[in-house]
Amino acid sequence: MEQRVVVGVGARRGADGAEVLRLIDSALAAAALPRGAVVLLATLDAKTGEPGLRSAALALGVPLVGHPAALLAGVPVPHPSGAARTAVGTPSVAEAAALASAPGGVLLVPKLTSPTVAVALAAARPRATPAERTGDPT
Repeated sequence: MEQRVVVGVGARRGADGAEVLRLIDSALAAAALPRGAVVLLATLDAKTGEPGLRSAALALGVPLVGHPAALLAGVPVPHPSGAARTAVGTPSVAEAAALASAPGGVLLVPKLTSPTVAVALAAARPRATPAERTGDPT
């Protein structure tokens, strides 16, 4: 089964879509995964209107979803940031959004940053086959 990943993205206002994609490509390279493995971009709900994030999602052909800061603040992450907490009310956007959008998943690539963007990759839990859902081994 091909690995599916969720990309969590944190970005400053006005972050460039090309920069978002460059950082996503770096994270994918670190995990030895192709762009086709990405199934979703996730971020803070207040950032879903950012043109750079929207253009990156469009270029990847995946949806862009947002989560409230209160939800993201409750997701344990390995690299919390005081600056993010002050700016947007959660100690993590990229790692927390990736994990929140991949329930039961695991962080594959922790937060990578550029001057205006942060990304993290979480493994999306594979969908169960009909046999797995029913417990039928055939």
